[in-house]
Amino acid sequence: MKIKLKDIAHGRSGDKGDAANVGIIAYDRKGFEIIRKHLTKDVVKKHFEGICLGEVDRYELPNLKALNFVLHNTLGGGGTVSLKLDAQGKTLAAALLRMEIEIED
Repeated sequence: MKIKLKDIAHGRSGDKGDAANVGIIAYDRKGFEIIRKHLTKDVVKKHFEGICLGEVDRYELPNLKALNFVLHNTLGGGGTVSLKLDAQGKTLAAALLRMEIEIED
């Protein structure tokens, strides 16, 4: 069965210099186990292909039922020097939440 991440989680994102910070927070423990299993660094890197030009780091925050991703070399130099429309990465969480993942029924 395919679901969109937005059906089981919400998110926040922003900038850390030239890196974008994307947090995905599950609504409940079951949702957290789904994102923990399916939302890997490689999956996130592929989703942001052409946007994220560097490495992706993933941090687990089980007490918050959340995953935090740092997407390096993503913001064109950062908010004060970037020519990108979203130089602070504010839309990246919404973009990730639209991702579909295949889960077991």
